[in-house]
Amino acid sequence: MEKSFNKTTTKSKSKKPRRVTRTPRFLVELPAVIDYKDIATLRKLLSERGKILSRRFTGVSAKNQRLLCEAIKRGRFLGLLPVGSAKRK
Repeated sequence: MEKSFNKTTTKSKSKKPRRVTRTPRFLVELPAVIDYKDIATLRKLLSERGKILSRRFTGVSAKNQRLLCEAIKRGRFLGLLPVGSAKRK
C-alpha cells in the first residue's frame, strides 16, 4: 500500500506586498525644530502608557526619530512628560 503525496491544489504565485508610500507625519504636522518644551507635540508621539512610538507609526526619518527620543527623554527628566506606565491588572 503505497500512498501518493501528489499535490493536486495549485497555489498562485505569492507576490510581495507593496509598500505604501506616505508623506512623513513629521513634515506635515510636527514643527521644524524639535524642542522638549513643546509638550503638546511630544505627547502625540507617546502611547497612552507613555512609551515612545516607533518610526513605523510616526513616519519620521531615523535622524528625526533620534532627535524626538532625545527631546522626550529630556521632557521626562524635567517632569514635563510621563515616565512610567499605569499599573497593569
